[in-house]
Amino acid sequence: MTQFISTRGGVAPVDFEAAVLQGFAADGGLFVPETIPQISEEQLQKWSRLSFVDLAFELVSLFIEPTIISADELRGLLRGSFNRFEHPDVTPVVGLETRPKTYILELFHGPTLSFKDVAMGFLVNTVDFFLKRKKDWASLLVATTGDTGPAAAYASAGKKSIECWVLYPNGMISEEQARQMTTLEALNVHAVGVNGCPDGGDDLDLVLAKMFADDNLRRQLKLSSVNSINWCRVMVQAVHYFYSYFRVVDRVGEKIVFSVPSGAFGNLFGGYLARTMGLPVKAYICANNQNATLHKALSTGRFTKEDLIPTVSSAIDIVVPYNFWRYLYFASGRDHGKIRRWMDDFQKQGSVQLDSLTADAIRDGYISASITDEQTLSTIAEVYQSRDGYLLDPHAAVAVAAADKHSNTLAPDTKIVCLATAHSAKFPDVVRKALSVEGELPQQAMHKSIERAKGLCQHVRLCDCSKLAPALTHAMQSVTKSRVDSSKIE
Repeated sequence: MTQFISTRGGVAPVDFEAAVLQGFAADGGLFVPETIPQISEEQLQKWSRLSFVDLAFELVSLFIEPTIISADELRGLLRGSFNRFEHPDVTPVVGLETRPKTYILELFHGPTLSFKDVAMGFLVNTVDFFLKRKKDWASLLVATTGDTGPAAAYASAGKKSIECWVLYPNGMISEEQARQMTTLEALNVHAVGVNGCPDGGDDLDLVLAKMFADDNLRRQLKLSSVNSINWCRVMVQAVHYFYSYFRVVDRVGEKIVFSVPSGAFGNLFGGYLARTMGLPVKAYICANNQNATLHKALSTGRFTKEDLIPTVSSAIDIVVPYNFWRYLYFASGRDHGKIRRWMDDFQKQGSVQLDSLTADAIRDGYISASITDEQTLSTIAEVYQSRDGYLLDPHAAVAVAAADKHSNTLAPDTKIVCLATAHSAKFPDVVRKALSVEGELPQQAMHKSIERAKGLCQHVRLCDCSKLAPALTHAMQSVTKSRVDSSKIE
């Protein structure tokens, strides 16, 4: 039976259901599987022509016992999670003429136009499935730097087993992203705009981590998380690596490179998981913006928190990439003691120097780059104004710029897949700046759902970060009391 353990090693192993519903492990660690399943080349060959949903079923089945979710139930959850994607391939791949070996993996065809939809829909549907079976409910607490919140809010809307609380640093995400949360007409979705966040989403993560660490509060408010710390999210994010691989290679076994715009390391950990399972990946390019925590860690072996720099690729403006702890757990030889010590030191001092063996291990199959705003904007303009005429969102532009930076170090015939993690319609101000447009934006920079939200009322709670924990607790207690009172009446 597949069991999940904490990276800190302080709790007993749990099954998939417990790992999903708890989010964080009770000892403050992150859940990982005791063993990572291996996939043979013969198996990869059989999977190479599957649809996205059928491939997802094969992959996630390796981590979910049929006694937890039956095969029929799992297929139903997956179909329900991807039936609102606008493209039949779910995550299609587009080639660039001007870069013959470079491809764009479009992860933005879901309901909120972000790659977060790829895993969030399944995670929230799975949480709902478990809660209904238990005849229970939960408060999903989510901090966002722009895309996670809308995806969680949309996936949760109308679900009776869920109260979804989405927190965002006010003024530090685009208005289009904020409106995707604040214009939802769903009584169980609560958007909270937080002022005074110098470190953006990292400030929110700190408050949430303390709330989750309070056992009484956690039980009272029925707290759960669907941020990328949730194992289910990173598990599903392995699927698009397999799916895109099959669509660009000439033969199964060929090794390719993925360039991934990186913030919290969740998407990159999905890539690590895919490669560890057996996907033939030559390397991952960890594409940071100027918030280069990961680039510096991979380059120097020092994991350090620095002041946040607001950039045009705001969704990856993260200075504490929480999923990196998962990667460090495996890179350190699954050493719980090291992870505990490093996490504690990092919290106290804001910096950890990895031992030389681990520092070497994290570079195995990973290269990195830090991309400036100027490089991001010029990449958007160059690709759009070329014969490709393709409009990158600022995060995809970070991935393409990082791939360009490393292209000379790769063999000439190496294929590079760059992940496009959001639709450019979510970042009109960035597109205007990149293309020097004053009038109407190009059609590619618009989407009907974004335009519609501009004319709707917003529902939002506002709070200052210095008062967030007590203010949020009060609001959640009020909603919890209403739930309890209404259940007594029923």
